[in-house]
Amino acid sequence: MEHESEIFRIWECSQPECRFRFSALLTEKTPPNCPRCHSDLKLVLNDCLSPKVTTAPQENPSPQLTVLLDGLRSTFNVGAVFRTGDGAGVKEILLCGTTPTPEHPKMIKTGLGAQWSVPWRYNPNALLAAQECREKGATLIALEGGETACSLFDLPVYPPEDKLVLIAGNEATGVDPELLGMCDHIAYIPMQGYKRSLNVSIALGLGIYALRFNIRTLQNR
Repeated sequence: MEHESEIFRIWECSQPECRFRFSALLTEKTPPNCPRCHSDLKLVLNDCLSPKVTTAPQENPSPQLTVLLDGLRSTFNVGAVFRTGDGAGVKEILLCGTTPTPEHPKMIKTGLGAQWSVPWRYNPNALLAAQECREKGATLIALEGGETACSLFDLPVYPPEDKLVLIAGNEATGVDPELLGMCDHIAYIPMQGYKRSLNVSIALGLGIYALRFNIRTLQNR
C-alpha cells in the first residue's frame, strides 16, 4: 500500500477514443485538460476516501530483526527500506560504508517520515558492525546468491528469543565477500524470469517480512 487515508477524485477524458482515467487527491491541482490527448476532462467520482490500512499485532511472536545495509548508494533504496522496516517492526537499521543516512535530503521522498521512526546507527565498516552483532548473539543472514546459498524460503523458522541480522549489499557489487564469510546463512530469492536479481529494496522487503512473520511455516499447514 502506497497511501494513507485521503480524499480523492476520479477524472476521465471526455474523448471516446481516449478515455484516459486517473485519480487526484483533493489537495492536488487537477490538470485543465487530459494529460494524454488534451481533450476536456469530466469528473466521474467525487470525494472518494482511500482505504486505510489497519494496524494489527502479529498473531505469533517472532525474532528481533536488525537490517544491515552494506555500501548502498541510492537514497531511494535506503528510504524504501526504512519504510518497510517501519511497517514490519524492524528493531534497528545499521547503515554502513557508502550507505546514505536519514540526514540526506533526498531520503524524504521515499522514507516519508519512516526514516525517523526506525532506530538507526552508522558504521563506516560493515564488518565491524556485523562483528558487534555477532558478539551479542545474533544470527547473520545475507541476501545474496552463490553456490552456498539456500532459498530464502528454506531458512529455519527461528524462535522468538533469537536475534537476527539481515544483510544486503551494494546495488552493483553485492555484499562484501569477507562479510559473506561471517554469515551463518546466505539466502537467495528464487527467480523465474529473465532477470537474475531484484532491486535491493524489494529483495529486502521480501526478506524482512519472511523473517518477521515466519512465512515459511505456511508450507507446513
